[in-house]
Amino acid sequence: MTAPKLISGLAELSDRYDVLLSDVWGVIHNGRESFPAACAALVKWRAERGPVILISNAPRPSSAVHEQLDQLGVPREAWSAFVSSGDATRLMLGARAPGPAWAIGPDRDAPLYEGLDLTFAGPDEAVFISCTGPYDDEIEGPDDYEDRFKATIARGLPMICANPDIVVQRGDRLIYCGGALAQRYAELGGEVIMAGKPFAPIYGLCLAEAEVILGRAVDHSRVLCIGDAVATDAKGANDQGLDVLFIASGIHGAETIGPDGLDAQAVGSLLAKDGARASYAIADLAW
Repeated sequence: MTAPKLISGLAELSDRYDVLLSDVWGVIHNGRESFPAACAALVKWRAERGPVILISNAPRPSSAVHEQLDQLGVPREAWSAFVSSGDATRLMLGARAPGPAWAIGPDRDAPLYEGLDLTFAGPDEAVFISCTGPYDDEIEGPDDYEDRFKATIARGLPMICANPDIVVQRGDRLIYCGGALAQRYAELGGEVIMAGKPFAPIYGLCLAEAEVILGRAVDHSRVLCIGDAVATDAKGANDQGLDVLFIASGIHGAETIGPDGLDAQAVGSLLAKDGARASYAIADLAW
């Protein structure tokens, strides 16, 4: 196990990288408020170094998330482009139109389907499942769907999951995401298809955006991925050969930050459990 190098801020890496791919939830906001120091760091990087591409497992098209960032106080100057799992998933959903699909998820995720000419049905009539998360993520989890999943698995329905995250931090709570339902579906023997982190399609879209902004090919050795989740952020970047800055105060904060602050060995052990690695670690993103 190799522990990541602890850094105090992005300034230490300003000569090492040209492009940042930054996670959103857990890095620059917690679902209720933005993190001023993190936002300021991205603003400074974009102004002085290069593009900041936000890479999110939000199950909606990225354009539908812009307003949420505004409401949380994330300045537009903090990012150059935004790519979501919803963007990557729409390509998969469009290829299966007209369906019908059994759409699992809250009403706020409806923009995922706009313009795709999909039809919708319940689990007994659908030919595939599209999952963005529980219908009510405040009270529901995978157990609430198990009986219905067993029935759709018996019918051979695949699930397209638009948000691979298992949990996300909302304020001081962890809530279930689409990835938790997809995980249960796979455990029960169902087929699951995903395009968001840690899978390759979303990284391809991000790097394409960076190349458009830079006007040239991107050197992958000069791209830094920032995130707080081992299974999605770290593993996804590792699989694409990209370096990682691990944000320890996110969903794994209880395991990596003790009375004396950030523990590099604890971060290394956490990453190693999932076969992941990070070049650097920091408690909270800052300049």
